[in-house]
Amino acid sequence: MMPLGDSLTVYFDINMQQFSILVSAYTLSAGVSGFMGAFFIDRFDRKTALIFTYTGFALGTLACAIAPTYALLLITRSLTGFFGGLIGALVMSIVSDAVPFERRGEAMGIIMSAFSAASVLGVPFGLYLNSLYSWHAPFFFLGSMSLMIGFLLYRLLPTLREHLEKGIPIKNPFVILKNIFTDTNQVNALLLGVALIIGQFMVIPFLAPYMIRNVGFTEGQLVYIYLLGGGLTLFTAPIVGRLADKYGKLRIFTIFMLLTIIPIVLITNMPKIHIAWALVVTGMFFVFASGRMIPAQAMITASVSSARRGSFMSIQSSTQQLSAGLSTFIGGLIIVESSTKSLLNYQYIGYFAIFTIIVAILIAPRLKVAEGN
Repeated sequence: MMPLGDSLTVYFDINMQQFSILVSAYTLSAGVSGFMGAFFIDRFDRKTALIFTYTGFALGTLACAIAPTYALLLITRSLTGFFGGLIGALVMSIVSDAVPFERRGEAMGIIMSAFSAASVLGVPFGLYLNSLYSWHAPFFFLGSMSLMIGFLLYRLLPTLREHLEKGIPIKNPFVILKNIFTDTNQVNALLLGVALIIGQFMVIPFLAPYMIRNVGFTEGQLVYIYLLGGGLTLFTAPIVGRLADKYGKLRIFTIFMLLTIIPIVLITNMPKIHIAWALVVTGMFFVFASGRMIPAQAMITASVSSARRGSFMSIQSSTQQLSAGLSTFIGGLIIVESSTKSLLNYQYIGYFAIFTIIVAILIAPRLKVAEGN
């Protein structure tokens, strides 16, 4: 959705504030479903839950492809987010149940490599389909691929019931919430996730339109940002994961948080420069931003026992998605268009992102590894 920002604003004749609502609709809906999922997700086999939510995500994406108006696209995107909000929590729960904490940094690095592969292959190909046909084409392709992947999950993924054997799932929603929000360790993990997401999702949604309108990229050249950034993290993510396991999650997390400040300052204050220099900066941003998420996710998943991990990860996903939606919406209020259609005030978003980095660095040392990891 975000790389298609310029095409969608032109096609539907909407401004950046309306586009930010379109982006945040997914995350806000995902936040709601993540909250609701906390009350039942630990009662089911992880495989069953994943296939159900992934099928809903695929059908919602296909519905986005045929949306004829801005209002209907907003509705179908929200529906997609409702299912998508549970997928991330389930994937993290599955990996955390299967991999001990001592090797979880490497596991998270592999997951981030998968996201990088999606950037290297999916985003450029989506932009290519958009330029070749229209913005509908990437949604048709993604929805169709998701249905096929869902079938493979059904055939190949084993049953995942180990968490059910470690304790009787709690059914009372008030008890579930009480167990999470009265546990200082889990609360700190939630706060860390929120701090990470808020700054990031104020910067990222406006990266593509800023590069076009302010820096001088063409729509076709946007592919290079995601191709280079995703390609770099495809190789660096597993390395960062192994470093986190060897030298400590907290130490590597802190280093990459500080390194992320450099590209954030440069991107949000970037004038018209040669595309090569801009790609150097955006490549740094991809590497450092993904690098900080690897040890962070390892620490967050270890803050709760495996028997309660599904519920906690759903709440964690909910708070992150709501934070992403809120920060994107706020970013849309800060960003304004000049008379020449260039974007103004992006630097203020960068300064706020740096503030959230400092907050996250202060919270991270408070996290402890819970029993059963």
